[in-house]
Amino acid sequence: MLWAFVPFITLGYGTPFSFLYAALRRGSWGLGGAAAGYGFGAATVLALVQTGNQFVTVFGSFLWILLWIAGTGHAFAVRTSVFPGKASHNRQNEHAIEVAKYRRTLREEARALAAQDPALARELRIGRPDVPRTYDDGGLVDVNHAPREILEALPGMTPEMVDRVVHRREETGGFMSVEEMAVDADLPPDVLPEMADFTIFLR
Repeated sequence: MLWAFVPFITLGYGTPFSFLYAALRRGSWGLGGAAAGYGFGAATVLALVQTGNQFVTVFGSFLWILLWIAGTGHAFAVRTSVFPGKASHNRQNEHAIEVAKYRRTLREEARALAAQDPALARELRIGRPDVPRTYDDGGLVDVNHAPREILEALPGMTPEMVDRVVHRREETGGFMSVEEMAVDADLPPDVLPEMADFTIFLR
């Protein structure tokens, strides 16, 4: 980051201006105080080296070197807070993607288990987030048994659609698939892809 090099390449005299810019950019009183401190230090150094006194000039030069080193180190120390990168957001997004993929895998495993052993699936309460359970099915919803409020949370579902689904499952005893549910409950075709990944139909 070029900003962090300003104190170094200006021999410390640009430090107050670089920190003032950082303070304005981040709205930080702390950085503003640092800018004022470095500005006072630079003004003091200039005053000391112009006194004509050799001892005072040497002391001023020593102080100038300290300010140069300190300003450069300080700039590099705070550069990530002044110019936060996108890496942290990218890591959050990558983590969210991995979690979503993992949840999808859990749903696929739960479906396979239900197809192989429906009785065990019912005992594990797959598709029933409304009741206590320890098995994680990745967010599946058993349309044939889940209560109304759970069905309403499915993607693309509306209260009117849920009314039709609940009415038809009470009449027929439940559905075999999302396609059958869509036909029997007269659901729009565009909601099928949205719901298919989250629904299961246990009898």
